[in-house]
Amino acid sequence: MNHTGLNPKKIAVAIVPARFASNRLPGKPLLEIAGIPMICWVVERALSAESVAKVIVATDDIRVFEAVKSAGYDAAMTSPDHTSGTDRLAEVAGSLDAEIIVNVQGDEPLIAPETIDRAVRALLDDELCPMSSTWEPIENSHDVLSPDVVKVVIDEDEHALYFSRSPIPYPREIVRQHGSLEAAFANEPGLKARFKKHTGLYVYRREFLLQFASWPPSALEQLESLEQLRALERGVKIKVVESCSASIGVDTAEDLERVRQLVGTQTSPPSKRASS
Repeated sequence: MNHTGLNPKKIAVAIVPARFASNRLPGKPLLEIAGIPMICWVVERALSAESVAKVIVATDDIRVFEAVKSAGYDAAMTSPDHTSGTDRLAEVAGSLDAEIIVNVQGDEPLIAPETIDRAVRALLDDELCPMSSTWEPIENSHDVLSPDVVKVVIDEDEHALYFSRSPIPYPREIVRQHGSLEAAFANEPGLKARFKKHTGLYVYRREFLLQFASWPPSALEQLESLEQLRALERGVKIKVVESCSASIGVDTAEDLERVRQLVGTQTSPPSKRASS
């Protein structure tokens, strides 16, 4: 079906994988921001996207399930044996009658609804792609050098060429001039603008998602610990568009405090608008 030019309103179902266990922040989905569990902030952000008709939290933990349901949202219990959020996503998507599935990370309580809509639109407008994702500018050299920050390079049509935890593209001549990548950043502040941070929002055509989840992990995927490389290794095109605004993935106590400070003194809860 050709969706080019169509208004993508209410065409997608967003699924939010949520695990209770976390090495650095145990019970992360239920940690409160302005008195509201983080997972509920994520659901409300997804519900606010014009392209999203329904949001389902996919979890293997009854505490998360009950917290989401008691707040008035949809949740599904999934197998505890999944090794990735994509597997959890596919389990829920398999029972849905939806063409477009959005994977919204459960630890991004400030994700912009407009970014979700942009990624959905990118997929609908590119018939060659079965999945899309997003990137945002890198603000400092530390993120370029950090293996915890995934970098992406794209072609002129915004298709991903590669994702890596290493600094890509590698500015060989500039590094040679300054002696090291660290020195290059210190002497050329504009260098960081050449790098793109990959963010963990994905949009899939449902049938492709189910196929993708059935493939075994690929060699590059295992080497870099990046699932999206499984798709690239099989020649799958991934559309990667710029986010509307920067988001904050909550991985540490410092991240959580930063989000709480950004939210400030807000005490009103999300609307608790049911996604059904």
